[in-house]
Amino acid sequence: MTKKFNNVDSIIFDLDGTLWDSRKEVASAWSEVIRGYDYERKEVTFQEVNDLMGKTIDEIEDILFPKLPKEKRTEILYECCENENSYLRKYGAKLFDNLESTLDKLSKKYRLFIVSNCQPGYIEAFLDYYNLNKYFEDHECPKSAEIVKSDNIKLIKNRNNLKNPVYVGDTQGDANATKDAGLEFVFASYGFGNVDEYQYKIEKIEDLLEL
Repeated sequence: MTKKFNNVDSIIFDLDGTLWDSRKEVASAWSEVIRGYDYERKEVTFQEVNDLMGKTIDEIEDILFPKLPKEKRTEILYECCENENSYLRKYGAKLFDNLESTLDKLSKKYRLFIVSNCQPGYIEAFLDYYNLNKYFEDHECPKSAEIVKSDNIKLIKNRNNLKNPVYVGDTQGDANATKDAGLEFVFASYGFGNVDEYQYKIEKIEDLLEL
């Protein structure tokens, strides 16, 4: 940790690599779908999912299915995401240690939110499976390819009249989006990525209680 929060009234969280790890489950769900298509790729590996975390839907399509027409890429990935949401609602994923107890304590001091570069239904699957809705006031994900993460961070801030929020994430993309949105960034170093510049650093989720 680098310094203490100063007049922070709210915390906006990334999801993957910050609140939970769904890489294994996403790989399984997507592979189920891809095996049903006559395409050279028959699975998505854990490592591939790891490398895709935080990227937009369009970027993922281009990486996984570069030889397919845009329309076909979108069709397959849409089905992958639908199956992923169903899979996570049924099986859940891996919460980071002490997550719920930390959220419970944080929610008594700060207003809590989620902004993630995921498909619609993904955040809801996370919240519903673990019954965490009670801790979060609002959440947002991209509704179109034109919407970037910084836009949604600003949307959450403005829609909920937040005065001094911080954003917690684990990748350079999160850090860049936070900077573009005009917020201070908390680097979750236990997550999936590396970050060059941040205002705060945590090594485990409960470190937020000490800021």
